[in-house]
Amino acid sequence: MEHAERLHVRLAAGQERAAAGEFEVMAITAGVGNGWEFGEDVLRASLGMWDGVECFINHSLEGRSIRDLAGICVGPVWDQSAKGVKLTLRAMGPSGGLLESIGREVLGVQSRRPKVGFSADVVFVADGKRVSKIVRVNSLDLVYNPARGGAFVRALNAEEAVSGQRSAVSQKRGGQPEKRSVFNLEGFDMSEVQGKYEVQEQLQDDLAAARSLLAVQQEKDKLAAEAEAARAVRAQMCQYLLDSGLAAAKLPGPMAEHVRKQFQGKVFEAAELDGAIQSARELVGQLTAASVVQGPGRIHGMFDTGDQLGAAVADLFDVARDPGTENLKVAKLSGIRELYLMLTGDVDLHGGYDRSRVQLATTADFTGLVKNALNKIVVNTWDQMGQAGYNWWERIVVQEHFQTLNDVTGILVGTVGDLPLVEEGAEYTELAVGDSPEVASFKKYGGYVPLTLELIDRDNTRKLKAYARELGTAGMRKISSLVAAIFTQNAGVGPTMADTGALFNATAVTTAGGHANLLTTALAAAQWDVVGQAMYNQPALIKNALGYYGTGPKIGINPKYCLVPRALMLTAKQVLYPSMERAANIFTENQQQGQPGDVVVVPEWTDTTDWAAVADPRILPGIYVGDRFGIRPEIFIAGDDLSPAVFMNDESRLKVRHFLAVWVNDFRPLHKSNV
Repeated sequence: MEHAERLHVRLAAGQERAAAGEFEVMAITAGVGNGWEFGEDVLRASLGMWDGVECFINHSLEGRSIRDLAGICVGPVWDQSAKGVKLTLRAMGPSGGLLESIGREVLGVQSRRPKVGFSADVVFVADGKRVSKIVRVNSLDLVYNPARGGAFVRALNAEEAVSGQRSAVSQKRGGQPEKRSVFNLEGFDMSEVQGKYEVQEQLQDDLAAARSLLAVQQEKDKLAAEAEAARAVRAQMCQYLLDSGLAAAKLPGPMAEHVRKQFQGKVFEAAELDGAIQSARELVGQLTAASVVQGPGRIHGMFDTGDQLGAAVADLFDVARDPGTENLKVAKLSGIRELYLMLTGDVDLHGGYDRSRVQLATTADFTGLVKNALNKIVVNTWDQMGQAGYNWWERIVVQEHFQTLNDVTGILVGTVGDLPLVEEGAEYTELAVGDSPEVASFKKYGGYVPLTLELIDRDNTRKLKAYARELGTAGMRKISSLVAAIFTQNAGVGPTMADTGALFNATAVTTAGGHANLLTTALAAAQWDVVGQAMYNQPALIKNALGYYGTGPKIGINPKYCLVPRALMLTAKQVLYPSMERAANIFTENQQQGQPGDVVVVPEWTDTTDWAAVADPRILPGIYVGDRFGIRPEIFIAGDDLSPAVFMNDESRLKVRHFLAVWVNDFRPLHKSNV
């Protein structure tokens, strides 16, 4: 990358005879000075910059003094033999006599000369350590021990410096012209031509830069004008918002004017105005409280339009109000149509928003209020479905909430079967502990129902509430069906586990994939005990590897739940609760006494004879249900004037979404009887 640096180039002195007034000096030559490399092309390009440069005695880092002015440089030319810039130095100024005296003495010494010469103070651009362009020549100073090429070449008499070409011509006519005069004449002509060329080139560069700067400025002016126009439009919109917001707030005149002065003529966000209006309401309430509330009465809370509207919508949909608004007195809404027109002003049912016809100015919107109410209906329906028995799966599964939709790996870590003996001085041996991972993926379930403008116009609020109830019911049924299918898929043997065996099989547990948890006997008291013993004697996992299958200690857990279809409900209750048995000879009472158990009816099971047993998931979990955004389904409403469905179908859409993952983590707590 190019960069600018200031460089003092120290130059060595030359040798010639002295004369009064002017000197021919070498200002700078090609080569390395102070670590910077100056090329011939760079020095040639700078010729025009040396004309008129001042000469001072010594360099200065703190500004120049008139006392140090010693001369001025004129007539710069290129010296091909020396590969440098040669020029004429005219002694002048307070230090001109010192310059002239030193010049005569230096040129008069024939043997060893003192280390006195010229050093240039230049500003340049460099690429690395190579100078690519000299930008400006500040001065050519007489210094001690210069670093690069600056020296007295020869002295010129005053007449030669003034006369120029005339002196050279007259001497040539005399027959024996001096060599120094001819050289000075040639140098003068080259300097003049080179200087004019450099000035013209610099003017062209300056003109191009000026044009580029003008174009940039014009573009900036254009962008500034567009920004100002956009700001004016936004300011006008903010003015409309301010007028409508204050009109709806119904603040006392002085307070409304106070709020108006804060926002008049400014660009602001709607939330800022809402905050200012709310603060004004609270201040008015505090100032007027003493005149309204008498005696020991207290103000426990203040409610705004949004609170009142939320309470009215909750009453419309027959759901619980938000906490704190239970006793708030509000006007009842006649139906969904009144709510829609009040908040949108869409009296022509275009599916849009008409600010001029909005009856109630509030930050709450139609779709948001309806969505919240419908989600409350989903919660109520969920609870009601649970009371009706569809939450049967909650008793036999473990529920987990996840923060991502990544695949879920359920890890069943093996146990230590027995601690081996360690003899005195002997090494401990590694215990065999493995795991059995089961992997499940999240699946998305959902759909939508239409909320048409016709439904709104007919004021069919009952149908809208029915939609929400159906969405809640569908979510509960979906989980119920997913858990029920674990026992019925693959012809009743369930999914394939990570150990390659079907969930339910009769293979011995000492074999890879063997689970020994499948029988074919009908439900009866004696058979329930057989199944209980089979589960109780299941070996705990040590490691899924040859030599470890079925070698773990007994899990020692009895089944807690008996899963049956509706056709076997009574039979199951008579088995698990002997007091319900009405037969003459009851043999099960003593057998079942003290053993916990519960009958779970699975609505989705259609086989009237198959049944299953499940251990308490709090002690030995077998089935897991994972959710991403909650165990209940979510309801969303898309219904603004930019929605494609509103434009194409005149309908808002109630979407339900449910992310679920259901998997079996361990076969030991589960037993199946396929009769």
